[in-house]
Amino acid sequence: MKTTFLLTILFTITLCTKSQDSAGVADNFQKGLREKNAKRYKPAFEYFQTAAAENPSNIDAHRELGLAAVEIRQAEIARQAFKKVIEAVPSDTIALDQLTTLSFATRKWDDAIQYGLKMLASNRGRLINYIVGKSYYEKENFGLAFRYLDAAYKEEPTRAEIPFLFARAFVEMSNYKFAVRYYLEAVALDSTKTNWVVELAMAYSSIPDEKKAIEYYELALERGHKADAVFMENLSNSYIAGGMPDKGINVLVKLLEARPADLDLLYNVADTYYRLGKYQLAIDHWDTILKYDKENSRSLYMIGMAYQKKGDISKGTALCDRAIAMDPSLKSHRTEVKF
Repeated sequence: MKTTFLLTILFTITLCTKSQDSAGVADNFQKGLREKNAKRYKPAFEYFQTAAAENPSNIDAHRELGLAAVEIRQAEIARQAFKKVIEAVPSDTIALDQLTTLSFATRKWDDAIQYGLKMLASNRGRLINYIVGKSYYEKENFGLAFRYLDAAYKEEPTRAEIPFLFARAFVEMSNYKFAVRYYLEAVALDSTKTNWVVELAMAYSSIPDEKKAIEYYELALERGHKADAVFMENLSNSYIAGGMPDKGINVLVKLLEARPADLDLLYNVADTYYRLGKYQLAIDHWDTILKYDKENSRSLYMIGMAYQKKGDISKGTALCDRAIAMDPSLKSHRTEVKF
């Protein structure tokens, strides 16, 4: 009798303890919901975290923990919480959607594709084609990127970034004519992106269509693009190649005033004067390079070529021979104007 009585008491105590534990877990979860509804996400996060730890099988607690973690920018905790949800419920739309978005935001492209494709397979989720398409673009799988970005463009025909990504992909594949087509779409949709206008100009230059390149370089300047050295040198090269050498050399000379020891710029100026037939000016600028770098065999060689163009064959030949002695590979360029 005593044994039976004791067992009954122990059983009763155990039931009470379990009931109190369950009540505690439920209480933390409910407190979390109240804080969430009041938009107090930090305390909500703490309550949900406690509830999930106390009862790891409580999927609702993990889901709410993930959502609260997103609100307070705890991306990794959110990711782990949502992973627990889909381990238990693989088709959970909220968890899949959040994992897709979180993976994309943190540049985990493979994960973004994995979860995004699951969302698309269930015909759920908003803007998932864009996320999957851009993720494939970032992985340089342009074939699949095009498939999903094309679907995304039908969903959002005003999202300028989509034709821009097409343009970038075609540039990566050296298909500049198609790149131009998509750059034109992108800049028509968003006139604020002056760097896109510059990329359009560079694509035209690569076709090559220098007159169009000049048009868009100048448009970029009109729209306030920074006229830094790289931009102005590209514009200058297009002026020169597009039949406006005087405008091109003027741009380069202005650049040189600000960067007098820039050896690449000095060479570009000298080379342009050479091609314009202004051989003494070319010599002067190559000579400046030699003052900074006496071993610059290429500049010495071109000084020799310029003297020959001026009619001083013996001096020019001697200088070319000196340059070739410094760098034998120059011998193959003896008759070339530029290399």
